Amino acid sequence: MAALCQTAGSGVLETCGLERILEALKLLLSPGGSGSSSLQITKHDVLLTTLKSNLSALEDKFLKDPHWKKLKLLRDEIANEAEWRQDCMDVTWRFTSQTLLLLLCLKETMIRLAVEFNPGKPNPRTPEAAPALSPDTLSISQQKTVQSVLQFVVTLGVCPYLVPGVGVPVRYRTEFGAVVQDVVCLGAAPSAPRRLYTSCKVLLNVAQHASLGSLIFCRHFGDIAAGLCQLGFCPTKRKPLNPEEEVLTEDERALSRKALRDILDQVYQPLAVRELLILQGGPPQSCTDGKTQVMCRAPAWLRRLCGQLLSERLMRPSGVQAVVRGILEGAGAGVAGGSDAEATAADWKKCDLIAKILASCPQQSLSPEDYYRDICPQILDLFHFQDKLTGLQFQRVATTTFITMSRERPQLAAKYLLQPVLAPLHRCSTTAEVSECDMVPGTILVTEEELSRCIEDVYKVYVVGNEPLTVLVDSLLPVLGVLFSLYCFTKHSVSHIRSLCQEILLWMLGKLERKKAITSLQGFAGLDKTVPSLHSLCHFKAATQGGIMITIKEAVCDEDEDEALYQKVSSEQCQVEHLGDLLSHCQECGLAGDFFIFCLKELTHMAVENEAELKTKPFSSESLLELEQHQTLLVEGPERKLLVLQLTAVLCERMSEQIFTNITQVVDFVAATLQRACASLAHQAESTVESQTLSMSMGLVAVMLGGAIQLKSSEFAILKQLLPLLEKVSNTYPDPVIQELAVDLRITISTHGAFSTEAVSVAAQSTLNKKDPEGKREEQQQASYERYSNVSYNHLEQQRSHCTSNQTSLTPNAPLVPQEVREPSITTNQKSGSITTEQLQEALLSAYDPQIPTRAAALRTLSRWIEQREPKALEMQEKLLKVLPSSQMCTLRKSCLASWHSMMAVKTSTHWRPE
Repeated sequence: MAALCQTAGSGVLETCGLERILEALKLLLSPGGSGSSSLQITKHDVLLTTLKSNLSALEDKFLKDPHWKKLKLLRDEIANEAEWRQDCMDVTWRFTSQTLLLLLCLKETMIRLAVEFNPGKPNPRTPEAAPALSPDTLSISQQKTVQSVLQFVVTLGVCPYLVPGVGVPVRYRTEFGAVVQDVVCLGAAPSAPRRLYTSCKVLLNVAQHASLGSLIFCRHFGDIAAGLCQLGFCPTKRKPLNPEEEVLTEDERALSRKALRDILDQVYQPLAVRELLILQGGPPQSCTDGKTQVMCRAPAWLRRLCGQLLSERLMRPSGVQAVVRGILEGAGAGVAGGSDAEATAADWKKCDLIAKILASCPQQSLSPEDYYRDICPQILDLFHFQDKLTGLQFQRVATTTFITMSRERPQLAAKYLLQPVLAPLHRCSTTAEVSECDMVPGTILVTEEELSRCIEDVYKVYVVGNEPLTVLVDSLLPVLGVLFSLYCFTKHSVSHIRSLCQEILLWMLGKLERKKAITSLQGFAGLDKTVPSLHSLCHFKAATQGGIMITIKEAVCDEDEDEALYQKVSSEQCQVEHLGDLLSHCQECGLAGDFFIFCLKELTHMAVENEAELKTKPFSSESLLELEQHQTLLVEGPERKLLVLQLTAVLCERMSEQIFTNITQVVDFVAATLQRACASLAHQAESTVESQTLSMSMGLVAVMLGGAIQLKSSEFAILKQLLPLLEKVSNTYPDPVIQELAVDLRITISTHGAFSTEAVSVAAQSTLNKKDPEGKREEQQQASYERYSNVSYNHLEQQRSHCTSNQTSLTPNAPLVPQEVREPSITTNQKSGSITTEQLQEALLSAYDPQIPTRAAALRTLSRWIEQREPKALEMQEKLLKVLPSSQMCTLRKSCLASWHSMMAVKTSTHWRPE
């Protein structure tokens, strides 16, 4: 460096221009001195001859052309002060040495021209004129010449001297590189390490100029870094016996190590990461084709070194972005956010690779916790890039890293990833400790930007990641109530986070255990006060930018108490309705059905609740605190009942007929209905509505047993849970028709469907007709109808008689249903064509009987006679059609079933025989 400084001050550079130096460089590159900008060489002898010819042509120019004298003086002065040998038996090294000298001349000339440049003052009359260009600026053609020279220097002066496994071998790059590898003479002095050291040192010296440094590091950073790694860290085979045998001194090795770290800190960090990954190499490769050449794997010392250097890149400020960009940009995506960025973002394998790198604690870190503390904020920043394509890449990497860290180190991930993400929601939860300074009315607890970012991040981690890890589920569970309240608030206006909240809630409810999911839904509805929810002092408020923020409520004045009460009641009602909307999306997974069954069981508890325990005790026996708690209980009890009724009504309104997804839910529903009916009977509260509900639920069981679905043995085991309840209904319920159906259902369930009565099939068809009054049934239901329609009447009657005769053994306490109830004054064991005119007249009179059960039985009998084409009935067809309801004229079988259903739905008296 001292020699170069003396040269700069000698005055020679004042008259030496850039054009002459670039002309000399072109002369070295042209084959035979022809001035061509490219060199297409494929033979060893042609390459050596061309290099010798170009060197001779350059020397002739220096000796014979007076215009080249100043450049020759500059070159000779730099060469005399140089620390390496330029004369060598190897032509490739002599060529490299002369090229390196000319590059140093170019650098010193550019520096001198920049120092001497003194631009004049701009002309105020022409302010639009471009400023004067610095004389050290290279044109596009000159830059191409310099790039070609640099490629020759690296190919001839760096790559041939790298040991196997260090860098990409030059023979695998181009055909010219393969030729160069064979013509380089490694045995000639100077030695290979000394040549490599000289080339790297001079290139780094030239790179000190900004323009030349960008040209060098843009394309050749990896080769220079590989050379410095070998020079500074490659272990030597043996220690030299004397200093003369030492190839590189320890000081030179230390300078190489320092130079490597300097250039790693100076260059574009994603470029450094990419080149270090290339140097580190991949797993060992196997060759299946004998003609294919397999590159040697990087040595162990180089892999360890690159891993250490990569960890240092990662631990630097914005190191995570550098690693992500380095891997993605080097994987075929170009610059992050470029044309291929979307295709790269879709490749989850690269994201998994980055996630594994980021989740692994490097050896340089003191502990995993220290590493997570430093690295997790940078991972969270990956979620918040404005550029669409770049943001898509980084978001997927961040999501995968989030999940990987949560899987490998759940405690650290919960502390340094999940808590910061969910902090805005925790801040306003009932579990949060709100300080006195935060309780000032109007204080903003969560800003619009914080809340929006929180919801978006939660959506990306939980829904997009879709990995139901325990730590993820447990961390989101305490703030699920706040999230539901936010979802309800977004339903009142336009909000971009409404769909995100809904997707998060649906994902969470689907991944939770069913009991925890039901508990969370109770908290949403206000039935379970222990479930964390929105703090009573907090409320949502529309922000100025169209978002939502969370603030402390204003104090309520005495005049506004009524308005506040109205707002509270209205909010609770809307919350229940929004819960119904949310559950409408949970029908396929079965959650909506389970929660509906829970509500039905709550209704049963309400029916059997002993309200006598809530009566006020004498004031003297209680303290004021106990009295207040008792009064609160008296208020909360009716409030809970009203809430359950409202919730049940909303679910009945919003849910579709596919709410039950399996037979277990149907059985639970029927059991809840039977329990409520029994509870109502115990409190003498039996009503028409209760009777209709009971008939409908028992009809569902009849449909299943009637062939609508193919039941297995395990499903019959589930149905057997209904046997005690059916027995209780058959013993206690006052409606004989329901009693009979309960007995028949018990028989069918107990025999696994092997013995089924006509009442079961009639109940099944009645339920199907009620569900589809127009007769548009599914094929399976139609097949079931035809199955029962084709059964002969005599066989059904014999089956019923057998059932009645065995009723005592099956249900010893169940009262037998009188024969008059089923067929009033009509003999049921009649063969086709055997009815008389008197019987027909009696049936017609019974069809107008004021007692609904008698009228229903008569209509059923008339319908069956017409269906069986009884001659006496066909003779009075016109009169019979007037008796039957108009809605049953199209299908007489439907008339019979509808009449049976009407008989079940109405509360009947104990007198069944018509007067």
